[in-house]
Amino acid sequence: MTSPSRIFAARLAGLPVFDPMGDQVGRVRDVVSVLRGDGRRLRVVGLVVEVPGRRRVFVPMTRVTAMDAGHVITTGLVNMRRFEQRGTEVLLLAEVLERQVELLDGSGAATVEDLALERPGPRDLEVTRVFVRRGTPGGLGSRLRGRRGETLLVHVEEVGGLLGAPASAQGASLLVATFEDMKPADIAEALHDLSERRRLELAAELDDDRLADVLAELGEDDRVEVVIGLARERAADVLEAMDADDAADVLGELPEDAKETLLQLMEPDDAADVRRLLAYDEETAGGLMTPEPVLMAPEASVAEALALVRSSDLSTAEAASVYVCRPPLETPTGRYLGVVHIQAMLRVAPHERIGSILDTDVDGLPPDAPLGVVARRLAVYNLVSVPVTDPAGRLLGVVTVDDVLDHILPEDWREQDDAELARGDGPRR
Repeated sequence: MTSPSRIFAARLAGLPVFDPMGDQVGRVRDVVSVLRGDGRRLRVVGLVVEVPGRRRVFVPMTRVTAMDAGHVITTGLVNMRRFEQRGTEVLLLAEVLERQVELLDGSGAATVEDLALERPGPRDLEVTRVFVRRGTPGGLGSRLRGRRGETLLVHVEEVGGLLGAPASAQGASLLVATFEDMKPADIAEALHDLSERRRLELAAELDDDRLADVLAELGEDDRVEVVIGLARERAADVLEAMDADDAADVLGELPEDAKETLLQLMEPDDAADVRRLLAYDEETAGGLMTPEPVLMAPEASVAEALALVRSSDLSTAEAASVYVCRPPLETPTGRYLGVVHIQAMLRVAPHERIGSILDTDVDGLPPDAPLGVVARRLAVYNLVSVPVTDPAGRLLGVVTVDDVLDHILPEDWREQDDAELARGDGPRR
């Protein structure tokens, strides 16, 4: 491998990765290292590279032919299985940058801002020096001086706590900042690729609404781990921020005592919605439904309905239809009358009453209707959602097509990319 004598790990983030023909195959997202036998130094064993489709794969250093501050070149022979971090591996960008360490010369605490990688041998690359800033981020001394602390480049053996420190030793703000423009599903994928310790630390750093969206996209094992790892009051707040059907899915995966504790901590109205869903089998219309569809009385105008479905809080499937019922307009409602599709509203004058353009052919399913019946109803009538009603004709909720897909796809579909689902592959290496 050809590379400068010293490379800084943080500068590798986002670098384009090329094959020998000069075609870009992806971008660097992290640097994978393992402890050397002495337990004091980190040897770089590969890179995490994001390839098209947002899949993250492992590229061993034996496949890297050149690496500098501008690009990375590989042999082109890359295993395309999704990266899965092993217990012995350390991700330099995700787990070491921003870590709080102690300078062994007795001068106090410092924050890791970068790591210098050097080649002690022709085929080796290891962390040799640490670029640190004295003090801790946002400390009182820093604020009083009006500037940040002094920076130093020190040998890796001159700092304590770089390896094996507790989870609280590394701030998560730097990595969380990279999530700002990412969709919840992509954040969930990134969290899945991290170690359990780091995943919990980053989950704790996300705000309630953001974490609620991410939990809905995480696989069962990961989201149970995150919810159990949060403080109970925080976990209850996050569950309140989730859609009731998603919160019910999460709580349904928890031990009975943990589930009841969190329900007791939630706001009574939110907990009541979730308890109602938990009463149904998860693979029935009642277990799949959301109890908070878009509801309106037949006297409402098309203009009012269009204004309601413009809300950014609604998913595409939820915003596609307005369910029309007699009061009360909260589930369980008064008598269900029919549904108004957004296309129908766009074809009439804004002052028209939605009761005049009802689709009355979309009958409600009973809450005990099995998953297969729900899927068939959606497919036969080309619907994106279907109502769920009780024997008295009251609307209990609606099942959207995305919730049905969640249960039809393989259980571990969230942990696999498109290519793995097609091939039936497991994780990398």
